Amino acid sequence: MDAKRLFHKLKPFLAVVFLQFGFAGMDILCKAALNKGMSNYVLVVYRHAVATIVIVPFAVIMDRKTRPRMTLPIFIRLMVLSLLEPVIDQNLYYLGMKHTTATFAAAMCNILPAITFVMAWIMRLEKVKMKSIRSQAKVFGTLATVAGAMIMTVIKGPVLELFWTRGGGTTANNIQNGSAAGGISLQNSIKGSLMITAGCFSWACFMILQAITLQTYPAELSLTAWICFLGTVEGAAVALFMERGNATVWFIQWDTKLLAAVYSGIVCSGVAYYIQGVVMKDRGPVFVTAFNPLSMVIVAILSTFIFAEQLFLGRLVGAVVIVAGLYLVVWGKGKDYKSSPTPTDEHKALPTKFVDPGGNGKENYSHEIITISTCKAKETPEANEN
Repeated sequence: MDAKRLFHKLKPFLAVVFLQFGFAGMDILCKAALNKGMSNYVLVVYRHAVATIVIVPFAVIMDRKTRPRMTLPIFIRLMVLSLLEPVIDQNLYYLGMKHTTATFAAAMCNILPAITFVMAWIMRLEKVKMKSIRSQAKVFGTLATVAGAMIMTVIKGPVLELFWTRGGGTTANNIQNGSAAGGISLQNSIKGSLMITAGCFSWACFMILQAITLQTYPAELSLTAWICFLGTVEGAAVALFMERGNATVWFIQWDTKLLAAVYSGIVCSGVAYYIQGVVMKDRGPVFVTAFNPLSMVIVAILSTFIFAEQLFLGRLVGAVVIVAGLYLVVWGKGKDYKSSPTPTDEHKALPTKFVDPGGNGKENYSHEIITISTCKAKETPEANEN
């Protein structure tokens, strides 16, 4: 029983950490596909087409008894959701990545927790009372995660000699730094930064609207299927317009382009939208986005093993700051979660003894329905009529 309770408590954390591993792999694969000439508009369409094919069967089977009735307001929200993240955010993100690098794009996305936190506070999805310690922890923790990500990006410092990076790491790292320094101009960096920043704002709007939509349409799989399907349709319309007269961009082979579309579609669209929805219903959008800077830490660690890249002191310090910030956010959200009221009231019927007024000395029993609410307790007597 203790193991089950522990796993139940750890499920939200394991889920969002899994998402960051998935996003880290997506950055590498999609950057490779874009470097080979794949259109970002076509990548978005294929990505969500794959996600739709994978998610729809699960949604049809598993949500058949719990799927709410579709209404016009809900459908409009679904159309806006599929426009915000699958179309606007991803196209801007890939365009920004084209002008910069995958590492730079991942670093810029670390402003997402701060944007989401402010928007959630404005929409009253996040409680902030600066006199409260847990609110202070959430605010400073969010700022710390963003600051740590910036430290990892801007500050390098001395090289940390690790025994598994000696030998091959210097050459690979020099090649990477040389290509990054020589291939990116200041103009491209500014363009990429603006595109990625606008994409992050759209992504934050998506997270907030998804949390609101789940309150009236609490079927995560069906919601994911609708977002992926409508994202495919809307993305195809944008791609046909932007790539008009260039039919060759739609042809892909068994190479990195196909792998990027399949991987990002299954892991980063289908599975990610579903996991975000499940965790968001319980912990809120700020909790989900607070772990976003963790992807940089994952990439930095895995790169030392896979590519034998050198680890700099600045990256290590930034990673420590990110972990500390995440701890503060998780601690604050945990306090909010424990203090949140239960949504349902408890009803208990308790027997009440009274003496028959006829004087026979017989004891009869009636019942009182005691309603225990989160705010007050109210007793409503009911006479037992025979």
